Amino acid sequence: IYQLDHYAPRADTEKTFSFPLDLVLRPHDERVVVAFGQRDGIRVGHAVLAINGAEVNGRFTADGKDVLEFLGNPANYPVSIRFGRHRLSSNEKLMLASMFHSLFAIGSQLSPEVGSSGIEMLETDTFKLHCFQTLTGIKFMVLADPRQTGIDALLRKIYEIYSDFALKNPFYSLEMPIRCELFDQNLKLALEVAEKAGPFGPGS
Repeated sequence: IYQLDHYAPRADTEKTFSFPLDLVLRPHDERVVVAFGQRDGIRVGHAVLAINGAEVNGRFTADGKDVLEFLGNPANYPVSIRFGRHRLSSNEKLMLASMFHSLFAIGSQLSPEVGSSGIEMLETDTFKLHCFQTLTGIKFMVLADPRQTGIDALLRKIYEIYSDFALKNPFYSLEMPIRCELFDQNLKLALEVAEKAGPFGPGS
């Protein structure tokens, strides 16, 4: 019902290439990504975001040509290509949230602890996913740097903000998207306070 990207976006990398392209590109999830080869900040998994300054729409150039066919034609070189991490669409974010909801339910049933609340944290090398479920079943999730401290307190603060500025709003209906300026302002303020605590807590 609510989603906020609160991070400094990673810088995209734009380079001019001559034929043949020294990176291996493959179609993946309706976009063209680097499958093999890394150089100058371009990494495996980065997507083609623009060609010759024109934004790419998934697997097609701005004028509707297939990206792989365009880059396979020597006549189109030299060519300037911008690579970067693909930003998830709203539908992709909903799909990931639904997937986590299912894993959360499975985790609570498989847990050897009686009355387990489900998954509270997933940890990877590059991020941690923290989850806080309220007594009414609403889940709050935060993706953070693995070194960031104080996320549990942040999740409870977000719940407090939700209770104060969404639930007490007479124009808000349960399970509907949250569109409340005071909620937005207080949430961003809470995130800024959490960031000022720094990613390196005691003992990190």
